[in-house]
Amino acid sequence: MIRRILLTVLAGAAVLLVPWTVYLAHTLPDRYDTGQWRAAWVGFDVALLFCFAAGAWLGTRRRRAAVPLLSATAAMLCCDAWFDVMLGWTSPERWTSVALAVFVEIPVAVVLAFAARRLLGDALPRRSVTLRDIAMREDPRYQRVTRELPAGTEEIARRTGLGRAEVIECLKTLQDNGFVRRDRKGTWIAIPQDLREPKPDDYDGADRERVTAFLDAKYANEVALLSWAAAHRDEFGPWSTAQRTSTRLTEEEFRELDAEYRELITRYCRRRRRPAAGEKELSVRFYAFPPPEAIPA
Repeated sequence: MIRRILLTVLAGAAVLLVPWTVYLAHTLPDRYDTGQWRAAWVGFDVALLFCFAAGAWLGTRRRRAAVPLLSATAAMLCCDAWFDVMLGWTSPERWTSVALAVFVEIPVAVVLAFAARRLLGDALPRRSVTLRDIAMREDPRYQRVTRELPAGTEEIARRTGLGRAEVIECLKTLQDNGFVRRDRKGTWIAIPQDLREPKPDDYDGADRERVTAFLDAKYANEVALLSWAAAHRDEFGPWSTAQRTSTRLTEEEFRELDAEYRELITRYCRRRRRPAAGEKELSVRFYAFPPPEAIPA
């Protein structure tokens, strides 16, 4: 409903602007003396400055809030270029304005627009787990290979003890399913993905049983992992944290919470593609569900 209203408003504005533009073209004078000329341009540049600063701050943190800000900054730069050139066309500095527009303002606006597009599409690839994914998870070779990334083919073979042909086969399958990619130096790098749980009801017969068994094993492993973490909690030092709460949300609010968590974890997954000194691999989990009426003893 909201989308339909928005599209109607946009289409209506486009239609109404046609006669308004024709009217202005026939009624506006070529020259006009105005006041507050300095305040208008200084105010515009101050707003542009804040847009650049806020966009840089949000962009370096991969916040999706940077998308509309970068888009607005790009639009403001185009407006700046347009008015600089048009209003200064009869002045001696007109070619300076043209040069700034062509070589500075418009190229920067294009870069910002592409940056906004990149941030908009910077979410983790999202899809449901498939039977092929389940088959790979059941094969220990794939776990051994991915555990050694990032690394080259020969290095993975040496570390895992697998044959080179086996490693190449595993990497090719992982690449076809979007789990890894190869950079320009020939190093294989893991690609984080947002994998959704498969629904057994979407399958029939043996496939349904296989998906159900996969989910049962997955949650059994999760329980085992949490039990292990609880037993070793005093050994983690500063490398562990835990927080739990209970709240009441509408379905829409719950979806918003889920989206914000995904944005947060995506930002940290995308932060660095190469190992850094002092880093550790961390298991991060997020669960939210309605509790039972009576908490099990």
